[in-house]
Amino acid sequence: METIVATGHWIYGGVTPTAVCVVMLDYDFWHAVGEADNDLDEDESPQLNPEGRLYYVRYRPGWPVGGQSFWPDSQGFHTVDDAIAAAEAGVPGPITWR
Repeated sequence: METIVATGHWIYGGVTPTAVCVVMLDYDFWHAVGEADNDLDEDESPQLNPEGRLYYVRYRPGWPVGGQSFWPDSQGFHTVDDAIAAAEAGVPGPITWR
Protein backbone atom coordinates (compact mmCIF):
# COMPACT_ATOMS: atom_id res chain seq x y z
CA MET A 1 0.00 0.00 0.00
CA GLU A 2 1.26 3.49 -0.86
CA THR A 3 1.14 6.29 1.72
CA ILE A 4 2.29 9.84 1.08
CA VAL A 5 4.38 10.84 4.11
CA ALA A 6 5.80 14.20 2.93
CA THR A 7 4.76 16.70 0.28
CA GLY A 8 6.42 19.80 -0.96
CA HIS A 9 7.13 21.95 -3.95
CA TRP A 10 10.05 23.57 -5.67
CA ILE A 11 10.11 26.33 -8.27
CA TYR A 12 10.88 25.04 -11.76
CA GLY A 13 12.56 27.61 -13.98
CA GLY A 14 12.14 30.23 -11.27
CA VAL A 15 8.39 30.55 -11.95
CA THR A 16 6.47 27.26 -11.87
CA PRO A 17 5.67 25.56 -8.55
CA THR A 18 6.34 21.84 -9.05
CA ALA A 19 5.18 19.14 -6.65
CA VAL A 20 7.35 16.50 -5.03
CA CYS A 21 6.35 13.85 -2.52
CA VAL A 22 7.84 11.06 -0.46
CA VAL A 23 5.83 7.85 -0.51
CA MET A 24 6.10 4.98 1.96
CA LEU A 25 5.58 1.45 0.67
CA ASP A 26 5.34 -1.76 2.65
CA TYR A 27 7.28 -3.58 -0.07
CA ASP A 28 10.42 -3.08 -2.14
CA PHE A 29 9.09 -1.58 -5.38
CA TRP A 30 12.15 -2.28 -7.53
CA HIS A 31 12.49 -5.83 -6.22
CA ALA A 32 8.83 -6.44 -7.09
CA VAL A 33 9.43 -5.13 -10.63
CA GLY A 34 12.45 -7.41 -11.03
CA GLU A 35 10.45 -10.33 -9.70
CA ALA A 36 7.56 -9.63 -12.10
CA ASP A 37 10.03 -9.43 -15.00
CA ASN A 38 11.78 -12.61 -13.84
CA ASP A 39 14.97 -10.56 -13.72
CA LEU A 40 16.38 -11.23 -10.23
CA ASP A 41 19.51 -13.05 -9.22
CA GLU A 42 18.94 -16.13 -7.05
CA ASP A 43 20.27 -14.42 -3.93
CA GLU A 44 18.38 -11.12 -4.34
CA SER A 45 15.87 -10.24 -1.65
CA PRO A 46 13.82 -7.16 -0.76
CA GLN A 47 15.83 -4.46 1.02
CA LEU A 48 13.18 -3.29 3.52
CA ASN A 49 13.97 -1.38 6.71
CA PRO A 50 13.40 -3.09 10.11
CA GLU A 51 9.76 -1.93 10.06
CA GLY A 52 9.21 -3.60 6.68
CA ARG A 53 9.04 -0.36 4.68
CA LEU A 54 10.86 1.75 2.13
CA TYR A 55 10.48 5.42 1.17
CA TYR A 56 10.52 6.66 -2.42
CA VAL A 57 10.65 10.09 -4.08
CA ARG A 58 8.05 11.05 -6.68
CA TYR A 59 8.74 14.21 -8.73
CA ARG A 60 6.26 13.76 -11.54
CA PRO A 61 2.73 15.09 -11.11
CA GLY A 62 -0.36 13.01 -11.73
CA TRP A 63 -0.34 10.54 -8.88
CA PRO A 64 -2.53 9.60 -7.09
CA VAL A 65 -4.93 11.82 -9.05
CA GLY A 66 -6.64 10.09 -11.97
CA GLY A 67 -6.22 6.55 -10.68
CA GLN A 68 -2.72 6.16 -12.08
CA SER A 69 -0.51 3.51 -10.54
CA PHE A 70 2.38 4.68 -8.40
CA TRP A 71 5.81 4.63 -10.02
CA PRO A 72 8.74 6.10 -8.05
CA ASP A 73 11.46 8.37 -9.35
CA SER A 74 14.09 7.07 -6.95
CA GLN A 75 15.58 4.06 -5.31
CA GLY A 76 14.07 3.00 -1.99
CA PHE A 77 15.36 4.60 1.22
CA HIS A 78 15.20 3.17 4.73
CA THR A 79 14.16 6.46 6.33
CA VAL A 80 11.91 9.32 5.35
CA ASP A 81 14.78 11.71 6.15
CA ASP A 82 17.02 9.94 3.61
CA ALA A 83 14.28 10.17 0.98
CA ILE A 84 13.77 13.88 1.71
CA ALA A 85 17.51 14.51 1.41
CA ALA A 86 17.55 12.68 -1.95
CA ALA A 87 14.55 14.70 -3.16
CA GLU A 88 16.30 17.93 -2.23
CA ALA A 89 19.51 16.81 -3.96
CA GLY A 90 17.55 15.98 -7.12
CA VAL A 91 16.25 19.45 -7.92
CA PRO A 92 18.11 22.71 -8.68
CA GLY A 93 16.49 24.73 -5.91
CA PRO A 94 15.08 24.39 -2.42
CA ILE A 95 11.98 22.35 -1.66
CA THR A 96 9.35 23.84 0.64
CA TRP A 97 7.90 20.94 2.64
CA ARG A 98 4.40 21.09 4.11
